Amino acid sequence: MIPARYSASRFPGKLMKDLGGKPVITRTYEATVNTKLFDDVIVVTDSDIIYDEITKIGGHVMMSKKEHECGSDRIAEAVENLDIDVVVNVQGDEPFTEVESLEKLIQVFKDDKDKQVDLASLMVHIADWEEIKNPNTVKVIVDKQNFALYFSRSPIPYPRDETVDAKYFKHKGVYAFRKDALMDFYRLPMLTLEASEKIECIRYLEYGKRIKMVETSVQGVEIDTPEDLERAKKLWK
Repeated sequence: MIPARYSASRFPGKLMKDLGGKPVITRTYEATVNTKLFDDVIVVTDSDIIYDEITKIGGHVMMSKKEHECGSDRIAEAVENLDIDVVVNVQGDEPFTEVESLEKLIQVFKDDKDKQVDLASLMVHIADWEEIKNPNTVKVIVDKQNFALYFSRSPIPYPRDETVDAKYFKHKGVYAFRKDALMDFYRLPMLTLEASEKIECIRYLEYGKRIKMVETSVQGVEIDTPEDLERAKKLWK
């Protein structure tokens, strides 16, 4: 599922901006389909413009019936009555979606015979202190089994002792959910940590869900700002 909201707060209309001759959302949809990993790929949107664009290229698209705070809610509404086991959320602003990372996510559920994992997500090692400090970069810390302990816009862990060689990981907003966990998320109210940080996956932690983090080396470009779009255009060339 690819949640695709037109009026993004930081960069309105970004999903319809041109990237190498096609809109960003079209590039993301085609990249996801081309992985050949999924039984179906569906764009879920609140926008007639995006709906028409995906329809025009013969893609599978659904309209959200309700207003939603986040992509997980939008997806939950769309899959509520579908007979599925695991659903993967690829963000609409991820045109460089690739096979390797998504395969790793799906493998988590194939290996999880005892169903200990509620959802899985991706993280990338980062070393640039400016990026670590940047509140637009969501950081994650994990336990020894790579289950998420917390997500934050602040640098975590805080380098109180600078002689400790702490590693920092950026959270990439690609998720795979068990349907049950996703529907729980949809029905449970937002609590204070999620509301404070504005990071939706914190809700899962606040309600005791287990998030398995998968390290990937593929950085890609998430298009959150006009500057990101310019970087994406250079990378596309």
